[in-house]
Amino acid sequence: MKQFGIIGFGRFGQLAAQHLRDRFDVVVTDTGDIAAAAAAQGVRAGSLADAARCDVVMLAVPVQAMAAIIAAIAPLVRPGAIVVDVASVKMLPARWMAETLPDGVDIVATHPLFGPQSARDGIAGQPLVICQVRGDAHHKVAAFGRELGLNVSVTTAEQHDREMAYVQALTHLIGRTLVDIRIPDGELKTSSYQHLLELCGLIRDDSKELFFAIQNLNPYAQEITRQFIAQANDLLDECVETGNRAPQD
Repeated sequence: MKQFGIIGFGRFGQLAAQHLRDRFDVVVTDTGDIAAAAAAQGVRAGSLADAARCDVVMLAVPVQAMAAIIAAIAPLVRPGAIVVDVASVKMLPARWMAETLPDGVDIVATHPLFGPQSARDGIAGQPLVICQVRGDAHHKVAAFGRELGLNVSVTTAEQHDREMAYVQALTHLIGRTLVDIRIPDGELKTSSYQHLLELCGLIRDDSKELFFAIQNLNPYAQEITRQFIAQANDLLDECVETGNRAPQD
């Protein structure tokens, strides 16, 4: 059985371990004490070197910490290994991995468009985006994702980030704002309002680090979110202007 190393054993790392442990000898590592969490998932806790020397290495750390982790594992990764990341942005991690990891390592940038909350009933049908960075291992990763029942899309890191500026950055800006103002779950609500409540439920437990990465580390996010804010302000100004007009005879 091949070894699968997961670096970063937070909420997504634990979700990944749950679905990989029957197919791989899974080794997990993190900065804190994860022995109990690893045992609960039926996987082994190890050092950074233990995880980095596996046949497949998954980087499941916040994007803000990724460059340092990539530099730390570069001398440890075996030739012929596959290194994948699961970050919400793709251009920066793809560049860091390509520039830092040794030439004999295949690199695949991935983005599972789901997390523990949306996958609480299983991962079948959940979307997985795959971007080739170096080598041909993205074909294997795509085939394995489909074997797990995931809805796999293959694209470039640039196209991913362009689309995620709408799909993620805009959605998380709206959802995080609604969470922060604590919109009420009252008895009187429309179906549209119920969708807003569901959005809040999906992202409420996401970390601020994830939100900041989505907004700040996607090069296309600021343009889209600024357009949204500007258009919202224009609509409000139009409402005020219309409301101040004298009624017509």
